[in-house]
Amino acid sequence: MTFLQIVECRTEQPDQLNRLMDDWIEQTAGRRTATHATVGTDRADAKHIVEIVEFPSYEAAMRNSVLPETDRIFREMVALCEEPPTFTDLDVMREDQLNMATVRRLLVDTAAGDMSAIDELMAPDYRDHDPSMAGDTVGPAAVKEMIEGYRRSFDFTFDIQGQLADGDQVATRWMWRGTHTGEFMGMPASGKTIEAAGMTMFRFEDGRVKEGWWSWDSVGMMRQMGMMPE
Repeated sequence: MTFLQIVECRTEQPDQLNRLMDDWIEQTAGRRTATHATVGTDRADAKHIVEIVEFPSYEAAMRNSVLPETDRIFREMVALCEEPPTFTDLDVMREDQLNMATVRRLLVDTAAGDMSAIDELMAPDYRDHDPSMAGDTVGPAAVKEMIEGYRRSFDFTFDIQGQLADGDQVATRWMWRGTHTGEFMGMPASGKTIEAAGMTMFRFEDGRVKEGWWSWDSVGMMRQMGMMPE
């Protein structure tokens, strides 16, 4: 179970606290068990500093706490604070990566023919970058036309195999599987099941997908269809 530790303190030396965090990250490389750290300043009280550190589990956090660098830098942190820091330990009960869920819905629902997901989830000026295409695809209407073109040729699905989120961007690793049911680039329907692995990076703005970058095995797809030699 994911574990969070919230550390709060009051100080007039936030830059020094940042320096301590840099030192700890550098000195514990390859041994620390923390996976994510966020440090924030209270907008209503600039002396109030909050640090949130994420660990895979409580046990992992305890292993991290006995590192000599952790102990030393904590003592230096205490010296910078006006009063002893306070700690809140949290077992994460629920975690929702909302942009990840949006990407899953966008890929899975449109593959199933629900084009309403595009209008709801894509920005009006969405731009799609795919090196297998002659140029960028711009706007929801053009994206719908492209998808419908694939749907006329294939009965296909997206199998989401992994996702990572970083700020306003979501990377998704997927497997596309389609049965060749209609003409595609001059090739008549063959009934073959075709697979193509790929990854997509989507960038969000104001809750909608604003831009997408695709990298996928178009060559492998064409080889499976007999359009290129093995």
